[in-house]
Amino acid sequence: MINRSKYRYENRRYVFIAAVVCVMLIFMIRLINLQLVSNEYKDWADSNAFLKKMLYPARGVIYDRNDKLLVYNRSAYDVMLIMKEIQPFDTIDFCNTLGITREFFSKRIRDIRNRSQNPGYSQYLPQVFMNQLSTGEYGMLQEKLYKFPGFYLQHRTVREYGYPNAALLLGNIGEVSKRDMENDRYYALGDYAGREGVERSYEKILRGKKGMEILLRDARGRIKGRYEEGLRDEAPVSGKNLKLSVDIELQAYAEKLMRNKVGGVVMIEPSTGEVLCLVSSPTYDPNLLVGRQLGKNYTQLERDPLKPLFNRAIQGRFPPGSTYKPAQGLVFLQEGVITPQKLYTCAYGYPYHGGKPACHGHVSPLNLNTALATSCNAYFCWGLHDMLDNRKRYPTVQEAFEAWKNHMVSMGFGYPLGIDLPGESRGFIPNSKVYDRFYKKRWNSSTIISIAIGQGEIDTTPLQICNLSATIANRGHYIVPHVVREIEDMPLDSIYTRPKRTSVAPEHYDVIVEGMRNAVLYGTCTGLYMPGIEVCGKTGTAENPRGKDNSVCIAFAPCQQPKIAIAVYVEHGGYGKTNAIPIARLMLEKFFHGETGESLRFLETEIMNRTVP
Repeated sequence: MINRSKYRYENRRYVFIAAVVCVMLIFMIRLINLQLVSNEYKDWADSNAFLKKMLYPARGVIYDRNDKLLVYNRSAYDVMLIMKEIQPFDTIDFCNTLGITREFFSKRIRDIRNRSQNPGYSQYLPQVFMNQLSTGEYGMLQEKLYKFPGFYLQHRTVREYGYPNAALLLGNIGEVSKRDMENDRYYALGDYAGREGVERSYEKILRGKKGMEILLRDARGRIKGRYEEGLRDEAPVSGKNLKLSVDIELQAYAEKLMRNKVGGVVMIEPSTGEVLCLVSSPTYDPNLLVGRQLGKNYTQLERDPLKPLFNRAIQGRFPPGSTYKPAQGLVFLQEGVITPQKLYTCAYGYPYHGGKPACHGHVSPLNLNTALATSCNAYFCWGLHDMLDNRKRYPTVQEAFEAWKNHMVSMGFGYPLGIDLPGESRGFIPNSKVYDRFYKKRWNSSTIISIAIGQGEIDTTPLQICNLSATIANRGHYIVPHVVREIEDMPLDSIYTRPKRTSVAPEHYDVIVEGMRNAVLYGTCTGLYMPGIEVCGKTGTAENPRGKDNSVCIAFAPCQQPKIAIAVYVEHGGYGKTNAIPIARLMLEKFFHGETGESLRFLETEIMNRTVP
């Protein structure tokens, strides 16, 4: 017979033992968490004895290629608080002193305590309440600070811009987000980091390294001096300075010429890949995105229908139009489709009117040199036809097209070039699979003939077509375009010093150079002619399904040992000679002579005052 009382006793004993074990485990886990995982009690202990004051480094300054100061620092002050040390105080007086509302004060306290917005929050550690006080605001608060226990002022710096130009190139700094703090433990709530342009690309170089000052408290929390006479302090390390390849005078001049126009201007030094000018229009004064008005001004810029925050020079995707013809000619020469003497008639899909071709009113038949000089559309259509539809070299149109595409990619199209700025677009060069899907594998050169003249599915950025001009100037190689010329005490990445050769043999480039030179002497680019300087150029009139044609041109000069390559793209600007050519001509004049001669003053005034469209 079972002894029920003994059985109940045994069960109770096991339950009691299990409960004791559970309690001990809970205490052990809690102790491990407090001593090894959580810093809260350490923070509390340290905060009673010390005040650890962050010392922010000076951000590296930025110069142009001629040592003109573009971006520098000025003093600002943050209002900091330690939540555990706040005692009852006159919040209305505090708000009036800072010029804020009671509602703003309450919301800011809630946001600081919100761990989802402020990871790593501790009531014992300093938190940013309000940032970027001016010197006047700092003075007013400093006088009353003793009335507001738990608050103190932190010195730091903010950006200033020496010129109202190059906003998208230089970029701006903004307060770090939750993601920034999660991805990089360097940042804490209230810190700033580069948001766009050079400020973002070179953030880790510009930001420097934070320091720490440890101050000793007494039993009442009053500061009694530096702990161990500052032996444990860490001095901040300033960020490194940058020298850009950009010439701010050229940049400012291009922005004036592009005023009331939409598009971009890019200038590259072919021998180095250094970008001397990179303009996106419309633009804005970079000083708008500084200080506490940053958020308001950014919202206004963001809502502007002309999108001034969009960097068209590196992000805009546009049909290159006839500026693409030199690249086509190079591919046809490399593939043996044509020779420099090869003649084509100007009749590929272009009806004759009065015995003259509808293309550009030039002679017919014509060779590659004349086709480039006069921008004959039919010539390049015939060339594409002979490459894609001739089965002697490639068994299928797909294989022929892939060969064409690979040549274009080697010239810097279809993928980002790798400029040291964020957000660069790849443009678009289709592959054969794109057409296979769209045309069910039943297509040939006539189906896609518009790509022969830089239309159809082809999209490029102004940077890419400028790089094409630089590549032709170099007779077959380019160095990845870059806007930073020197980094203090550091070498540039080798990508910005190592030449990249295209898949086209160097000897073919001389033919293209000659055609582009003749375009300036007697063809479609006569507006680029400069006495004493051999300019080579190519115009483009790119069809735009959303309105008037886009005006485009590329050029480089001098013809031998070239010093500069340029691309100009004006949306809805009409023919290449209407807007792009005059702007390029004025930019070349500025580059070579430093100022506009008397003969060009009327053109300069007219272009600056012109609104397009």
